[in-house]
Amino acid sequence: MAPCLLVAGSANLDFVVRASHVPAPGETVLGRDFATFPGGKGANQAVAAARAGGVTVRMLLALGQDASAAPIEESLRDAGVRLHIVRVAEEATGCAFICLADGAENAITVAPGANSALREEHLPSLVGVSHLLLQLETPIDAVTAYARRARTAGVCVVLNAAPARALPSELLEAVDVLVVNEGELAAIVGPSDSIEDALAQLDVPCVVVTLGGRGCIARQGGELIRQKAFSITPLDTTAAGDTFCGVLTAALSQGSALPMALRRASAAAALACTRLGAQSSIPLTHEVDELLTEEIPTIPA
Repeated sequence: MAPCLLVAGSANLDFVVRASHVPAPGETVLGRDFATFPGGKGANQAVAAARAGGVTVRMLLALGQDASAAPIEESLRDAGVRLHIVRVAEEATGCAFICLADGAENAITVAPGANSALREEHLPSLVGVSHLLLQLETPIDAVTAYARRARTAGVCVVLNAAPARALPSELLEAVDVLVVNEGELAAIVGPSDSIEDALAQLDVPCVVVTLGGRGCIARQGGELIRQKAFSITPLDTTAAGDTFCGVLTAALSQGSALPMALRRASAAAALACTRLGAQSSIPLTHEVDELLTEEIPTIPA
């Protein structure tokens, strides 16, 4: 049987405007194209894991009873994700307002809406689940409770600590794999002389730091592993980090060694940057396979 991965997290409808640049404070920018896309860190990561293939993906999410919920459900189901939906009558479905600049940079404001309604008691059974994938767009007390329950059940806990914030010690203590970018790493450990010094301060078995166009670096036990980025021309980086997390977790759940999982996740994230939208940009497994024919070795640091 395929391994089972559970994602517990956010689901949003993204409202995206393309413009020449991201506005500065107090500045009005005249935009061009406008479109809506299913998004949210949790939902994006669930779709990425499902499209990676070889794993059964379930997701716990909260949605409002409004029109914005329908395209999110449709996108997740089309990807093959099995849904555990908490229906929230008093809140709208979460949404994100995204300004996408011509240079692929973006500015994102999220209104959590129904995502804020997730509670500890909503976590479904963990029987048969190998990995639990979490993020920080839902209440931190619920995220902590999910992680602790998974740790007790012997489930591997993967936390993408985004958006950036300080983390309670009881959450970090229940995490097996922590995935962060440089800003999120600094929010957890504070200022450091180097990424390597920051990694040494974290008492987590495995930490992965994504570095955008510079690839990523991971510490597993006492070993450092670096993965170079794949060479692409970026169009929209909106879901790149989520794609990385979903594909990384899917690969780990199938027993891949960390270096190979990092390479596959990096390839998928690179492809996501070449397309518009969040879930619409996430590649299928055969597309990742094609890019992986390019030889970019993963090497110890």
